[in-house]
Amino acid sequence: MTFKLSPSSLNLLEDCPRCFWLYIIKKISRPAGAFPSLPSGVDKILKEHFDRFMEKGKLPPELKHINGYKLFDDKELLKKWRSNFKGIEYLDEKSGILLRGAVDNLLVKDKKLVVLDYKTRGYALKEDTAHHYQDQLNIYNLLLRKNGYETEDYAYLLFYMPEKVLKTGEFVFDTKLVKMDIHVDNAEKLFDNAVKVLNGKEPKSSDNCKFCEWKSV
Repeated sequence: MTFKLSPSSLNLLEDCPRCFWLYIIKKISRPAGAFPSLPSGVDKILKEHFDRFMEKGKLPPELKHINGYKLFDDKELLKKWRSNFKGIEYLDEKSGILLRGAVDNLLVKDKKLVVLDYKTRGYALKEDTAHHYQDQLNIYNLLLRKNGYETEDYAYLLFYMPEKVLKTGEFVFDTKLVKMDIHVDNAEKLFDNAVKVLNGKEPKSSDNCKFCEWKSV
C-alpha cells in the first residue's frame, strides 16, 4: 500500500505524531468543523484573475512593484499542479511513499521558478502569520526540485484582507506580499521523519494535543 502525504498531513505530523500516524495508518481523522466556502471561492476567482494577466504576458496590479518576473505560462502543466487530486508529485522509491502538493501559482525569474501562494485573512497580519506557512512553501519547493525544476531560495505569500465596502456594494480587499526564505533541507528532514514514524509503532501523543488522548496506547 502506498501512503500519500501532503503539506497538510506533514503539518499534522509536527503538531502531533500520534494524530498523524492515526490519520495515515488507521484513517482516523481529527474532528472537522464546518469549513467556510468563502476562501475556496476567492481562491478560484484569484486563479482566474491571475490567468487573465498570464495570457497577456503581464503581472497583475498586486505584483507591479516587483521587477524581473513573469507568470508561469504552461497552462496544462499549471492546471495539473493546481489539482488537489494530482498536483506536483514525488514518489520516494525507497519507502514507496508519495508526496503531493497543489500550488496556487508560480512566477518565473531567470529560468527559475518562484512559488506564489494566495492567502485570505479576515484581519491584518500578525508578526508570526507568515511563519505558519513555512513548511508548506518548503515542501512545494522540494517537490519542484525533485521533478527537475530549479527554484529560487525564496517564495511569496500574497495575502488578501477585506478593507471596506464601497457605496456601490463592491468589496475592496487590501493586499500584502510577503517574501519568505525557503529551506528545502527542512522539508526533506520533515519527510524523512514522516517515513520513520509510519514505519514504526504507534507514537505517543504530543503533550499539548487534545485530540488523540481518547485512544489508549
